[in-house]
Amino acid sequence: MATTVTTKGQVTIPKEVRDLLGIKPGSAVTFEVAEDGRVVLNKAGRHGPATRPPSRFAKLRGRASAGMTTEEIMALTRGEE
Repeated sequence: MATTVTTKGQVTIPKEVRDLLGIKPGSAVTFEVAEDGRVVLNKAGRHGPATRPPSRFAKLRGRASAGMTTEEIMALTRGEE
């Protein structure tokens, strides 16, 4: 993924990278120069490798309540009472 440097030395961080690192407007970022010369961008305060942010459904995982049993559901679908 490529981007262009402006005359002020600014670049736009691609949306996919911002989403991956959880970078929002106003977020602080750090740049680190690796031993092999690569530059690594991190969200400030972040430790370890980048991971995708949790999906919007992740917080709902495990929230189902114990309502009807399987037998009760099957009886209902068969029209039994």
